[in-house]
Amino acid sequence: MLVLTDHTGHSAQNSLYPLVQAMRHHPRCDQIDVATRGNVLNDFFFIRLMIKAPFVIKADESFAYHPDGRSLNKNLQRVRIDNYDVVWLRMPPPLSTEFLGFLDHTFANQLIINDPLGIYETGSKQFLLNFPGLCPPMKACYSIEEILDFKDRFPIVLKPFRNYGGNGIVRIDGEKVWEGKRETTLEEFLDSIKNQEIAYLAVKFLKNVSLGDKRIVVVDGKIMGASLRLPAERSWICNGAMGGSSNYTEVDEDEVSIVNRLTPSLNKLGIVMYGIDTLVNDEGRRILSEINTTSIGGLPKIAKLTGKPVVEESADLIWNYIVKKIAREDVNA
Repeated sequence: MLVLTDHTGHSAQNSLYPLVQAMRHHPRCDQIDVATRGNVLNDFFFIRLMIKAPFVIKADESFAYHPDGRSLNKNLQRVRIDNYDVVWLRMPPPLSTEFLGFLDHTFANQLIINDPLGIYETGSKQFLLNFPGLCPPMKACYSIEEILDFKDRFPIVLKPFRNYGGNGIVRIDGEKVWEGKRETTLEEFLDSIKNQEIAYLAVKFLKNVSLGDKRIVVVDGKIMGASLRLPAERSWICNGAMGGSSNYTEVDEDEVSIVNRLTPSLNKLGIVMYGIDTLVNDEGRRILSEINTTSIGGLPKIAKLTGKPVVEESADLIWNYIVKKIAREDVNA
């Protein structure tokens, strides 16, 4: 296995290190190498998009997080790209269209998890429009007129199609607008975007947002655990990057149904590990608000809070998926 990552944004809480250790100890694993975009020696691969073997380290017992990234910068070697059976993409968003297409082309003969083209398709907020029964009322808006038409029905939230981490989200309630914590007027906001390309997913604002959004981690269709993220004081955005807090919680029947509905569609796109966010609607039921398919984290924290070996179980699910997928492709070859 070749793992592609970028260690420059890692912290002691990053899931990569315990996941790689669990993956390499699995009986199906022969070897795991890791390449990082954070090493300038790999600029030709990650930045210049040249189809050449990147510099990698072989993951061993010493592979762990260090602030100086020492685990990813020692004993570097180059291994032929076609020596790997599978590539595991563990890089933070955003990932450009060009880079995802480069990976799809470079590893055309290998299995990539999650699949780059699947990440691209699911990475747009537009993808949620495929599941109207699971989500609050929503609409793709490409003009000021469409925004005004939708906001006249109820208070709304505008989400840029390909932003992440709560960035760029706008709330509109009548003539009032909030961009993050900054309050402005509808007239001022519309004036600020009138000369821009408009591409938002408009979603009904849910009055129960203060009850928090729930992040649920799923591996090959199995729910591994969940955390409840509450908004910071005087905020309506629950994202941790915006000051929200996170605590372990359980999933309910509605959320199990959401996962069961999503998994077949995501599997068809090559998505093995994903996260969803749910919010409480006006009727008090959990509904889908986000789908996340890039470098999903949270498993070590879930393991610590529950005492369950969810990291090792996730590694087992991923390796079994890999073996089944490769065997199926060999039969069909």
